[in-house]
Amino acid sequence: MTAQRASTPLLARQWQDGGWLSTLLLPLSALTAWAVARKRQNYLDGTKTAYRAPVPVVVIGNVYVGGTGKTPMVIATVENLRARGFTPGVVSRGYGVKVGPHPRVGLGALEAARFGDEPALIARSTGAPVCIHPKRAQAAQALLRAYPKVDVIVSDDGLQHLALARDIEIVVQDSRGIGNGRLLPAGPLREPASRLNEVDAVVTNVGTPDTAQGGSAGPGRPRQVRMWLEPGDAKQIEGHATRPLAAFAQQSRIAAAAGIGNPERFFTTLRAAGITLDATLPLPDHHDFADSPFQALTADAILVTSKDAIKCASLNDKRLWEVPVQAGFSDPELFDWLAQALRQPAPVHGTKTG
Repeated sequence: MTAQRASTPLLARQWQDGGWLSTLLLPLSALTAWAVARKRQNYLDGTKTAYRAPVPVVVIGNVYVGGTGKTPMVIATVENLRARGFTPGVVSRGYGVKVGPHPRVGLGALEAARFGDEPALIARSTGAPVCIHPKRAQAAQALLRAYPKVDVIVSDDGLQHLALARDIEIVVQDSRGIGNGRLLPAGPLREPASRLNEVDAVVTNVGTPDTAQGGSAGPGRPRQVRMWLEPGDAKQIEGHATRPLAAFAQQSRIAAAAGIGNPERFFTTLRAAGITLDATLPLPDHHDFADSPFQALTADAILVTSKDAIKCASLNDKRLWEVPVQAGFSDPELFDWLAQALRQPAPVHGTKTG
């Protein structure tokens, strides 16, 4: 057993490969399957009604619980739709934020403490208006009231939030795929793996460009696309200097930290850039950085993700450098396809609720 595998929690390992604990939890997964099916059927038979926005809605989500790389996909989607003549806006749950009864809407430099780290990062990166609320139908309505020029809504996560009708569904997964193929809690899936056959596109985050070789897009449904993350120049959080990432490959005493769904993916990206990491600090997803977790690190430079950097400014640590990433795709026609689908949606998609 490798050191990395040994340090992985037991349940996470069994979610990937199966085992005695996963099997023991199967009866609870049967309850999950029943609840998911019942919820879906309620929207299909009209017992519950989904809100249909007056503009197209693109949902970018996943079936694997936790982080798979949705935020870079959301940012790329917003930027590419704008480049094709759309005025996109974004709705999100605002994970970790107590929103209250009324949706919270804004654009530009939003506070992560008020909007959540991912919505704040999306707003900063794209300049698009963002609205957060656990009930995304309410968020969509509030977004359109505040920014009536928005002509397409991109939902950050929310594949399972059937109260918001959608025209396009895009699933983002990573190298873990569907894990052991079982539903929570015996496995990592929020919905049955068969759900992947019903969405419009499946984007697989393979991490780095070199691991994307050999993959290509498929024009069928679901459209199969590989995505990778290309790191850009590092930005000093305290001091605002910039430095090519390659410069850190020539430097010793480099550490990296990540409070994302899969921290190892960020560390792999840095190593692929030729950087030797003397220490790595995996943190819980959406770590709030209310207190600095870096005091015990003796590194001269600490590399962090953009999602973490947006919450680290108050730490006043000049060793912290943000490493932004940009998504690349194996399908050069992905966003042309998406734009065309939004302008001329098929009737089945126009009535899709889940």
